Amino acid sequence: MHQAKLSGKEIGLKDMVRKGLPGGSFKPLSDDDIESIHQTAMRVIEEVGFQVNSEAALDLFKEAGASVDDEQRLVRLSQQRVMELIDSAPSEITLCGQDEKHDILLGGNRVHTGTGGTALYVFRQETGQKQPATLEDLKSIAKLVDGLDNIHLFLLPTYPNDLPIEYVDVNRFFAGLDNTSKHVMGGFYTLDGARQVIRMAEMIAGSRQKLRQRPIISMITCTISPMKLDKEYGDFIIAVAESGIPVVCPAEPLCGATSPVTLAGNLVIQTVDSLMGVMLTQIVNPGTPVIFGSVASTTDLRDFKYLAGSVEMGLINAAGAQMAQFYKLPFYATGGMTDSKVLDAQSGYESATTSLLCALAGANFIHDAAGLMEFALTACYEKYVIDNEILGMVMRAVDGIEVNDDTLAFDLIKQVGPGGNFVSARHTRRFMRSEHYVPTLSDRDSREDWENRGGKNAWERAAEKAADIIAKAEYSLPAPARQRVLSEIDGIID
Repeated sequence: MHQAKLSGKEIGLKDMVRKGLPGGSFKPLSDDDIESIHQTAMRVIEEVGFQVNSEAALDLFKEAGASVDDEQRLVRLSQQRVMELIDSAPSEITLCGQDEKHDILLGGNRVHTGTGGTALYVFRQETGQKQPATLEDLKSIAKLVDGLDNIHLFLLPTYPNDLPIEYVDVNRFFAGLDNTSKHVMGGFYTLDGARQVIRMAEMIAGSRQKLRQRPIISMITCTISPMKLDKEYGDFIIAVAESGIPVVCPAEPLCGATSPVTLAGNLVIQTVDSLMGVMLTQIVNPGTPVIFGSVASTTDLRDFKYLAGSVEMGLINAAGAQMAQFYKLPFYATGGMTDSKVLDAQSGYESATTSLLCALAGANFIHDAAGLMEFALTACYEKYVIDNEILGMVMRAVDGIEVNDDTLAFDLIKQVGPGGNFVSARHTRRFMRSEHYVPTLSDRDSREDWENRGGKNAWERAAEKAADIIAKAEYSLPAPARQRVLSEIDGIID
């Protein structure tokens, strides 16, 4: 885990995966802006309140000292009480892989990237058409992500349309855990399904205690913008908090639809909505590992549909990272998507822009950063590979420019002198890999060499790489744990 920027001396030729690097060089909000958004959010919680439709959650807020209007189901808390609850949440959370090299530490301004969803379709580049996603797609995508170094975490990205809902939760998480050694995060659809998933993870980890010590899974719950906690998700938050599993509490306010059209107004709603979930987890179980989250974006004001690729989405989520740093909470941001229906220039520039803004702002986990298109409805195998390349460049930008006596290279410049060159210098060999991102997909050869290899474009090269990674994938759960899960958890399709 890189806790701070590594120098060229410290990075070996075989250790070039950049993750956990400190961001924060991009600050769309000033300190005064952050304070203004915070104070407005506190006024909303104190004066307007939020609606809670879970009886259990409503009772818990009452016990925690909230003012509750039972008729309208509105909850209000003082700023002091809100901050007490926020302060009881951990400022850092470790999300563990089954292989320790994939452990990630969320918090501060350390940056990681991952997948997201849940997409209903998979785009087939060879036909230009999309098809309903299946369980086999989810397994294949897990294998693919396991082999893409710049994607640090596997958030279950597709919905298996071929399964009945009662079997979706256990099969989605099993498909992830059985096909990648990276941390697996996901939402769930039934409370019983969530409990079965936790039980399954305990078997794989070795015990309930071992799972809490090294959480190989985390779960996502949702509030409803603006300022509403429904019965189902209120009950979900309580159940996950009681279990001690890391939980994300994201909100999805949309400018001009479920939040004010202004970006600042959107940030107020996003802050209130996510803090609703954060506070509930701490009332249920103080110290619950909870992640402040944003899926905030904009709408197309012509028809008010959700947009995934707007630059404003990048700005809102970058600012959200600053708010999370203000509250000292780990942050789950959203970026890297596109509204394009195909792999084209729009797909590339929208995905790159939002990921870069979030990363430079120090967003701890940028979810949806790979594989999604068409308003997040559709996943694409080739796009995972292309986005892996984008994210490698993004993380190089986060790494920044290291300035010290070695990198300034005065002695070498003096030695080479006017008109010389630096090609054969030991300094060049020493720093060339750590200073410069080495692409795994981009073509940098001459036109002649490119043509001699078939003149393939980026998506064609990505398709070949995706197929190769999936075909060569070898990871699966250890046999004893795997067999126990299959024999004791109902409904898993092997």
